[in-house]
Amino acid sequence: MDRIVLLGAPVEEGSGRRGCRMGPDAFRTAGIVEELETLGWEVEDLGNTVPAPAADAVSERPQVQNLRAIAGWTRSLHAHARTLAARSVFPIYLGGDHSISLGTVSGHAEVAAEQGRPLFVLWLDAHADFNTLQTTESGNLHGTPLAFACGEPGFGALLGRPLAATVDPRRVCLLGLRSVDPKERRMVRRAGLVTHDMRSIDESGISALLRPFLAQVAAENGLLHVSLDVDFLDPDIAPAVGTTVPGGATFREAHLVMEMLHDSGLVTSLDLVELNPFLDERGRTARLMVDLTASLFGRKVLDRPTRGY
Repeated sequence: MDRIVLLGAPVEEGSGRRGCRMGPDAFRTAGIVEELETLGWEVEDLGNTVPAPAADAVSERPQVQNLRAIAGWTRSLHAHARTLAARSVFPIYLGGDHSISLGTVSGHAEVAAEQGRPLFVLWLDAHADFNTLQTTESGNLHGTPLAFACGEPGFGALLGRPLAATVDPRRVCLLGLRSVDPKERRMVRRAGLVTHDMRSIDESGISALLRPFLAQVAAENGLLHVSLDVDFLDPDIAPAVGTTVPGGATFREAHLVMEMLHDSGLVTSLDLVELNPFLDERGRTARLMVDLTASLFGRKVLDRPTRGY
């Protein structure tokens, strides 16, 4: 693949606060197209998608927030992801809050199953996002995409039909965890996801934790979807997120992950999520996320420009 396709998903209904709908345009303003083209990639920008109709989406729990809106976005993004996954391109989904992954991951999982290959997911996030419509305490659906993609029950309203394929939880790696609800923690353990919190990163180093997962993807001839949440990063370097959790990945840790992913040659699709430009400082978080994306697509340490954040 030598062509990247960008698709914006200006979703904020899953986060419980305003601002993430400006994320896709902030990535564009920060120069994501130009940075990738400089690295020799052909880039096609499809603009921003819109939600599909979802009048049938209802929940028995009144505390679930904006279900109908999120179902509409999920159906739209699921369809787009299926189309893009079947093409010989590299899709980058520009969020929007993390609820966009309800559609992107599930769409890629279905096409991977049709191709007879397993889909692996690397979840770079302070949160596990493994709640269901029944367990979510906040009611905000950006905390549910992994549970949905892994086939946890109770999500029928989102697509209006059962998932044709799900992600094996043992093929999911959560990296950078530091805020997980007690009930959610039990669900993650029961399901068998690979989890690495910030203490593990401090003790072992981020490369030692990521390397075995990449080896597993390669050994199984898997496709790898990466979902990068702004709150994976320490808020001192990436303040533009509504779910700030201190103690996140450092600048170098984050770039090392992206450089290792590039070297592996295994990544086939990417989410960039939870950028809230309303909370940013002169665009520094958007620029950092674009720089990390450039590292994933081949920028070397010696090629990185000098500029302030």
